[in-house]
Amino acid sequence: MVTYALAVGQAASRIEERAWEHSLDAQLHKLLKTGHQETIDSTLNSLFKEDLNAYDVLMDGVEAVSESSSITIETDGVAKQYDVLLVAAPILAWTRFAIASGAIPADILSTLSAHFSAHLLADGTHMAMSPTLFSIDQLPRSHVETYAKVHKLAQAALKGTVLKPDTKVPETAPFLADTRYLLVAVVTPAGGPLFRWQMPANQANFVTERTNALEQWRAQVTPTINRLLPGCGVELLLPEAYYMACREADKLIRPVSIRAAVHYLTHTLAVEPSELRAVIAGFGEENADGQIDEYRVAFTQRSSPDVIYGVVWPLYGQEDEEGTPPEGPLQGGPGGIVQQPVTPVEEIINNLNEAGITQIKKHSERFVAEFCDDCGAPLFADPVGELAHAEMPEDTPSGTEHFH
Repeated sequence: MVTYALAVGQAASRIEERAWEHSLDAQLHKLLKTGHQETIDSTLNSLFKEDLNAYDVLMDGVEAVSESSSITIETDGVAKQYDVLLVAAPILAWTRFAIASGAIPADILSTLSAHFSAHLLADGTHMAMSPTLFSIDQLPRSHVETYAKVHKLAQAALKGTVLKPDTKVPETAPFLADTRYLLVAVVTPAGGPLFRWQMPANQANFVTERTNALEQWRAQVTPTINRLLPGCGVELLLPEAYYMACREADKLIRPVSIRAAVHYLTHTLAVEPSELRAVIAGFGEENADGQIDEYRVAFTQRSSPDVIYGVVWPLYGQEDEEGTPPEGPLQGGPGGIVQQPVTPVEEIINNLNEAGITQIKKHSERFVAEFCDDCGAPLFADPVGELAHAEMPEDTPSGTEHFH
């Protein structure tokens, strides 16, 4: 694996690169099929210390091979090859109560599957949706588990069999804002399009087609999702390849968590947003050379320094405290004007302001990420920089009191 990952990074042509990738994919396929997650993990850990470029190549390969595959099905003596992709459809949800997860009733599953196929998938594809609404704690925990999940769903898609809901799924912590996922295997004849915007007739306007697909998915499916998640506000994201969709949802749930926290505090304490204070502090590992891994936003009442609630804002991928430059075709801005990246702190402050919080304290020092010894909850910085457990006032009406 190390040799192939290094070779991909050093290839001098697309043909050579693809040849090395093919060899790497074949090796990963064997390891994932036989459950050798530890071998993959130890190789990734080794490359992370020695060669970050090769690490990125191997990580991309592991994710690709675990979420997608080519499978051959023999029917009446004729072998036919298919491409399969595991797709996640993220649902951002927020509430003052509880966000459901678990088994999806058969009638709702049928409705969701019909809309998924009609609005998102290319003609000629097959699909199978897992009959479980997953929280992040209940998703496959490893690349090996992801590989097994996509192959199980792919077989169901091609054979038209009905899957049973996952049993023995871990319990999920009750957050005010959280993500739920539908998992779908999409199967197409080898080389064929998976999504509607990939179809030949739509390729010239694929951006418009993808936007329209998302709008239709949201319009048609939101009422059904509301039945699955009673008492919740929801926002459906574009279903995409498994790892990409999960990463995008991880980023987009953060501002929702800020809004949900302010909504919860104002209603539970019967106060206005202007009566609350937010305290923002950067946290990282003890020996991380000052690197910030996450921001923690503590909430207090303006009349008291006591931390009553907290939200964690993790940083992902290329994000850091300076922000990341805008990506995509418009990264230079209209007319070639260079846009300044928005830092995470600026984004947090913008979301707090939009929610009505005007008194905001930002600590300039970086704190070591500490957690409560008893319950494991993160500790938050209060207005004077002391780390504290977030606890609602004693006379607060009972309800959900968890951070996100």
